[in-house]
This record gives sequence, structure tokens and C-alpha cells, in this order.
Amino acid sequence: MFKRILIANRGEIALRIIRACREMGIECVSVYSTADKNSVHRELADKSVCIGPPQPVKSYLNIDNIITAAQVTNCDAIHPGYGFLAENDQFVKICSDNDIVFIGPQAEAISLAGNKSKAVEVMKNARVPVIPGSNGNITDIRSASKLARRLGYPVIIKASFGGGGKGMRICQSQEDLEEFYPMAKAESEKAFGTGDIYLEKYISKPRHIEFQIVADNYGKTVCVGERECSIQRRHQKLIEEAPAVNLSPKLSRAMQEFAVKAARAINYKNLGTIEFLLDENNNFYFIEINTRIQVEHPITEAVTGLDLIKEQIQIAAGKKLDIRRDNLRPRGHSIEFRINAEDPQNDFAPSPGKITKSFIPGGPGVRVDTFIGTDSEISPFYDSLLAKLIIWDKDRKSAIARSVRALDEFKIEGVRTTIGFHRNILSNKKYINGDIHTHFIEEELNT
Repeated sequence: MFKRILIANRGEIALRIIRACREMGIECVSVYSTADKNSVHRELADKSVCIGPPQPVKSYLNIDNIITAAQVTNCDAIHPGYGFLAENDQFVKICSDNDIVFIGPQAEAISLAGNKSKAVEVMKNARVPVIPGSNGNITDIRSASKLARRLGYPVIIKASFGGGGKGMRICQSQEDLEEFYPMAKAESEKAFGTGDIYLEKYISKPRHIEFQIVADNYGKTVCVGERECSIQRRHQKLIEEAPAVNLSPKLSRAMQEFAVKAARAINYKNLGTIEFLLDENNNFYFIEINTRIQVEHPITEAVTGLDLIKEQIQIAAGKKLDIRRDNLRPRGHSIEFRINAEDPQNDFAPSPGKITKSFIPGGPGVRVDTFIGTDSEISPFYDSLLAKLIIWDKDRKSAIARSVRALDEFKIEGVRTTIGFHRNILSNKKYINGDIHTHFIEEELNT
């Protein structure tokens, strides 16, 4: 087992990893920017190293500084958390070149999964269901138009190396395609350093369901259940649930089998997530692989009893997987709410500033992963996620009732948050009945 791990991240995920390391008897080193000099993740680590100024490119994305911090503190391994360098295959290679273990999948898998058009081709060859679309990247508007006519509108343009909805445009007509094609290429170039894009048939009102994969270095791959991620805004997830809502056991098993097949198709190791869209006729299609721990991993922990961060660390250290598929029936129901420093009344604009007062809910079945407290400074340089409220109860109806109580208790003053927005969703009859899809928020809350 590792003696000391460097955590190349900040905020709630850095604290989550520190806690797992402490329980495993592993020392941990945190890195921080000057904006995070008073952060909790710095205080709770055994050691901490400043790696630069507030701008992420000069600190949390600064590979040279992070590797140097790991070397001077004699770390065996680096845990990237999510975001920042978590899906950077070059970072994985540099870790290896410096005899530091990267706690995550191999560079080859990250590279392949990051190229979404190539990943789709691999899934096609493995006979995993995919959305009809282009064979690889689209290189010009003429080819895009020809394919769109064959697929039938609507179609969707996607950045090949995309994420978070960037480089993505829905086209209802040829006119839309001609307008959005150059915009998507330009946005992809700006966000990901390449203008590579591909085209797919657009599925109206799908559900977004993802499957948690755990795979060791000895060929064992297990799916430990699914998560419902259909409540999202502009392709950004806001509420997740485990298990998925109103998904039959038969369909769940079928999707899990294909998730394992997808992971094996790229010889995947460590933890990852296979994501599918499910249409109104229960047809499902592979969309992407997320090669990291997910923000929403706690709901899987709540219904399985697993500690996914510890699983990551143990696999990276060479331990064989001892999870048995037949012991993984979900226990109860769990819901996660992303509490962001955003103003729902102002198009969800970021709301940085100082937290002047806070109260964190508690009680049975309530978990809050956060880094905030009174007088915490919410920086404009980083993601707006303040906290994750994770609820568990015996069934979905009970979990919703407990969520209402916890959200009513949750108080954060000094910055705008999404707490009230989540509370409004829980009062919606369609949500309560599980009648949800990826456009639920636009249709039901007019935003």
C-alpha cells in the first residue's frame, strides 16, 4: 500500500480523498493555490505545498509544479479527484515517467475515451449500441449536410474531445446546421484545443443513465450499479439518483452487461463510468466514458456500502478486486443535490464572495460533502460547487421526503445558491412520479 499520496485537487473532493487516506493509514499531501491558502483541504492534510497563483493554468493545471510537489514530499502516488488533470493522458504518462503512480485508469484508456468519435467507433466494433451518426469526425459542412439528411433532423453536433456541453449544438433544420456548424467548431477549438467535431441523430427527451465500473489490473471488471442523471441544465447535472428511476431489473441488467462490455473493449482499469441515453421506447445507446471518479459517486456508495475512493486507491496499489456481482443489489434509494454558488434568478450566474453564515443539515440518512464554513471565501477562479447533499432512505418516496427536510434546513448566506431551486424541483408532481428526462428543467421550470 502507498505510504503517502498527493491530492492534485481542491474543495470537497480533496477533503473526500483526505478522509479516505486517513482511514487507510496513508499520509496525504495537499496542493493549493494562493487563493486557497486558508482552505480546509490544506489544513487537514499532513503536509501542504503551494503550487501557484489563483489561475488554474498556473496552479491546479500546472503539471510541472504538481510533479515537483510530489517529489519533494516523497509521495508514492497522485490522486487527481475530478476535473483539472483527472482526464489528462499526458499527465498520467508524466507521472509514470517520474515513478509516481496515477490513481486512475491508464493513459491509453483516457486518450481513447477523450476522443468521443473514436470511442464510438470502438463501441460499434464491440457491438455496444450507439446512436446513429458519423463514422469519425466531420470535416466540412457539405459532408455534415449529407449525413444530416440521411439521419433525419434533428441532429446534434458534438466536439470530439468535448465535455460539459461545450462544442455541442442541436440542429432542427439545414439552416440550423449551416449556422451552428462553424460555431461548434470554434467553441471546440477554444475549449479543447481542437476543432474536431462529429454528428449524431438527436434523441428527444432521453433519460441519461450511467453505470459505475470498477476494474482491477488482473482482468476482473464489475458494474456496481447505475445512476439516474436526467435532471440537468445545459448538459450540466444537478440532481442524481441511485438506483435509476422506474428502470426495470431486466433492463438494468442488460445495460449493466453492455457497460462491462464497453469497459472491456478498451481494457479499462480502475474506476470509470459508462454513460447511456435511454429513449422513450427503452432503447439505450452508449454516449461516452468518464475516466475518473464522478461528482455523484456518493449515491452509489450509499446504496452499495462501498467506498469508491478506497477502491480506487487499492486497485492502483495492485490489490485484486473482491467485489462480487451477486452481492450488489441496491439497498434503498439515494439522491444527490449539487449545491452551487449560482443565482437561479439570474440565469445561474456564478455568485462568488464570502459566506457570512451557514448551517449544514444532518440527521439519519443525510450526508454533506463540502469544504465551506462561515467566512469561507468562494473564489471566482474555480467551479461553483459548494457542497453535495446526499440523502438515503428505504425507498424513493421516503428519500424525497427526507430531501425536502434537509434542503429546508440547509442555510448558506453571503452568496446566492441553488438550494431553493432544488426545493422547487422536489415539489413538482412529474419529478415525484419519476416522469423525468434531460429537458425536464427547461419544460417544467422554464429555465
